[in-house]
Amino acid sequence: MMRFHKASGLAIGRIADLVGIPPRTLMRRKAAGRLRSDESERLLRVARVFEQAVELFEGDTDAARRWLITARKELDEHAPLEYARTEIGAREVEDLMGRLEHGVFS
Repeated sequence: MMRFHKASGLAIGRIADLVGIPPRTLMRRKAAGRLRSDESERLLRVARVFEQAVELFEGDTDAARRWLITARKELDEHAPLEYARTEIGAREVEDLMGRLEHGVFS
């Protein structure tokens, strides 16, 4: 989680919220140095979406982060990272990024 925090610039609390880890649990996981497998899967999903956004913005991490945390009408006024809390939502965000990359805006 710390590597993703450093790479993304997202606050640890924000990442924990996206991954569904309560603050007290996060402290225990940090002390143990390990996430449970379901938590790791959720973290990997968020990291995958973030990485694709960075690619969409041609390596501009700040622009990718701003895009991911801003509500989008294409996602029913939800921020892409919020939408990506589930695998289905993440796939919709990835689909949206694919359409943007290819100039398809509908």
